[in-house]
Formats: sequence, C-alpha cells, structure tokens
Amino acid sequence: MSHSVQQTPTRVSQRMPHAMDTATLGDILERILDKGVVISGDIKIKLVDIELLTIQIRLLICSVDKAREMGINWWASNPYLNPVEATENQQQLERMQQRIRELETALAQRPAATAEHNPVKGGGVTHDPQAG
Repeated sequence: MSHSVQQTPTRVSQRMPHAMDTATLGDILERILDKGVVISGDIKIKLVDIELLTIQIRLLICSVDKAREMGINWWASNPYLNPVEATENQQQLERMQQRIRELETALAQRPAATAEHNPVKGGGVTHDPQAG
C-alpha cells in the first residue's frame, strides 16, 4: 500500500514597494546615495531661430564611494577642498619661479652672440661645394 503525501509548493513572499508605503527621509537619502541620481536639462534661448544662448545643466547626486566607482574624484585635486595638495602646488610654483629668475639672470650675464659665431644670423662655418 502506497501512501502519497501531497505537498503544496511554498512561495517565498518578497515584499514589493508600493507608493502607499512610507519611507523616512533617511531611507530615501540612503537609496539616492547608494544608487545615484542624474538630473539633466538644457536651456536654450533663441530669437527668430537664431540660438543666442545654450546652458547645459548636469547634476549627479551620489555618495563619494559611488563617485569613485565611476571614476569621479575632482575634489582630490581641488585646492579649496584639499589644502595639502594646494600647499604642494604653491611650493612647486615658487620653485619654478625661482628657477626662471635664475635662468634669466644667467642669460643676462652671458655675452651677446655676434654674427660671426652665430650660424643662424649668417655667420659661422659655411660649406664650400668646390672644396669637397
């Protein structure tokens, strides 16, 4: 005698979000920063079919981690947001300005080149085709 047991399939219930569900501002902000939001728009001002002005607006809202994933890290080189790099850039600029002053001083102290020693101005070694 065989005994059969009928099993009903179990269905895993996954809750679908609905417009009626409430979410706190923190929940919404967390979702936006995790996934990211892009807002874009174009403003065009025309006069008699002549385009006078076009403004393209692109706004990306996301977390810093998400931005780095996308290859965006402009804040790392911004001197207002990264004072360490700003100081390094300022020091490099000062070194370059000092080097320019040194080169200008050395150039000013060098005797002026004459036409005899300067092949660009017509002097210097010339080639005589008959001499070989």
